[in-house]
Amino acid sequence: MADILKKNSVPPQEAPIHNDHAAKETGQAAKAPVQRMTKQRLAVSTTLDSLEDFVSAQELYRLMHERGYTVSMATVYRILQSMSDDQLVDVLRSGDGEAVYRRCAVEHHHHHLLCRKCGKAVEIEAPAFEQWALRVADEHGFTQVAHTVEIFGLCRECSAAS
Repeated sequence: MADILKKNSVPPQEAPIHNDHAAKETGQAAKAPVQRMTKQRLAVSTTLDSLEDFVSAQELYRLMHERGYTVSMATVYRILQSMSDDQLVDVLRSGDGEAVYRRCAVEHHHHHLLCRKCGKAVEIEAPAFEQWALRVADEHGFTQVAHTVEIFGLCRECSAAS
C-alpha cells in the first residue's frame, strides 16, 4: 500500500486544521468526545487527513517521520485506538489480518470494497444487506445487532494489469 500513498507537501509546523475531522479533534464539533489536542495527536490526524486509502499503523508512523513529525510507535497505536473508539477513523483488517486505518468520507454506517493488491478502498452502502441482516437477527431473536462487511478483491485497474 505504501506505493499508492501521496506525500504531504505542507511542512508539519504549518499543517492547517481545515476539515470536519480536525474540527472534531479540536472540539469544534459535538459528535465525538473531545480529546486533549497534543502535537502528536494533531500530527496523526493531519497525516491521516492527507491519505486517500487505508494505512497500517507502521506505515503511518513511517510517513509521519518522513514528514518531520517526531512521535513514538506506541503513541501512534494509542492515538489510533482512541480515534477508533471515538469513531473518527474506520478500522479494517487487511487481507493478511493487519489492522488498517482511514478517515472516511461518510459519517454514517457503511461498508468497504478493498483491493488486495493496491489497497484502493471504495465506500459502499448496501440497504438490501442491512434489511437482510436485521431480518436474520430478528428471526433468531437477536436485538441490538451490529455488523461490519469488508469485501476484498481486485480493483478494475489491478485486474486489467494482471
